[in-house]
Amino acid sequence: MKNRVVITGLGVVAPNGVGLEAFSKAIKQGDSGITFHQPLADLNFSCSIGGVPEVSEEKKLEYLSPLQLRGFNSSGILYGCMAGIDAWKDAGLTVDAKSKLDFDSGIVFGTGTSGVEKFREAIYKLDDKQVKRLGSTVVVQTMASGISAFLGGILGVGNQVTTNSSACTTGTEAILMGYERIKNGQAKRMLVGSCSDGGPYIWGGFDAMRVMTYKHNKSPKKGSRPMSASASGFVPGAGAGALVLESLESAHERNATIYAEILGGHLNSGGQRQGGTMTAPNAEAVIRCITNAVENSEIRSNDIDAINGHLTATSKDVLEIENWVKALGRKGKVFPYINSLKSMVGHCLAAAGSIESVATVLQLKDQFLFPNLNCEDIHQEISNLISEERIVKQLLKTEINIVAKASFGFGDVNGCIIFKRYY
Repeated sequence: MKNRVVITGLGVVAPNGVGLEAFSKAIKQGDSGITFHQPLADLNFSCSIGGVPEVSEEKKLEYLSPLQLRGFNSSGILYGCMAGIDAWKDAGLTVDAKSKLDFDSGIVFGTGTSGVEKFREAIYKLDDKQVKRLGSTVVVQTMASGISAFLGGILGVGNQVTTNSSACTTGTEAILMGYERIKNGQAKRMLVGSCSDGGPYIWGGFDAMRVMTYKHNKSPKKGSRPMSASASGFVPGAGAGALVLESLESAHERNATIYAEILGGHLNSGGQRQGGTMTAPNAEAVIRCITNAVENSEIRSNDIDAINGHLTATSKDVLEIENWVKALGRKGKVFPYINSLKSMVGHCLAAAGSIESVATVLQLKDQFLFPNLNCEDIHQEISNLISEERIVKQLLKTEINIVAKASFGFGDVNGCIIFKRYY
């Protein structure tokens, strides 16, 4: 007997909203969090815009102590701690340094490159022969599992505590890893999510690859254009998303608020074969990932009301839509509604899947679909595949029961989750 898995807590630190209330309001209003960044221009970036959460020094102290913040220089871990703590509290769970160790709860919290600013600071000190002045927090701020280590200590959980990393699929993968652990009875609760640093030392490599837009430095909010004919590359972003997953039995025992249910999902890889490369997807593997997610969830493709796509505003948007059409066997006017949060926040890299999943769950909870911005000129090849009326351009209040969320990442890796409204 497998456990049903529900979502009882949410937390988010996004470019267009820090905290669940601000984020929910922003995505309903279609508020963009993408702005111009002078430091990028000063470093000769082609793309000088990006999405970075606004976090004050006072706000940081609501989550980390002055001692923890001493010498702290890892934005991704900060975002992750904020989102994770918020989700934990939102689920009605306590954050208490003196609490009893909880062996029923665990963490899977992913990241890409963690603590790059701290790395830079440490490298300069080392090159200047100041190894004794590095401080005691360099390791925890720069090790891959720094975020799960921080959250594990803050929350006092005793089940599995780990960090995953699978490029842009990281957040989606973390959710499915936690889901599987609860479904199989190895944990009652799992805090899952992902985070990503921002700034030039994360984004520089992408700028060098010329995959980021260079046309909107004077019009930042117009820069991220998923499914648009005039899309010219993705806009980088940063932040974190977090969800508390719980067995339905445990949620009922605690009388917890339930946001939605996870029906299932699938993870796979295209192996960088059959057209798949380090940066391009193997279409067959993407289609298989989606169809397996549907099958594992014990639904039919016609049951899916909407899709929260990966859709990065690059040349691969057309291929993604084509893959969805083939996987679901639905096109034209019978294709599900589809939108992309990246139009508002940019591509938050390792944090993308978790932030976008928080948005997906909010849509199910409040029965709406957020608008896909900057999509007035739908790419003709997309229009040939699906009806334009299925692309959500303005806030749409409609009944939705099942939403698919997918992420596709560097290394030709794929993830798809099926979320369901909980009654």
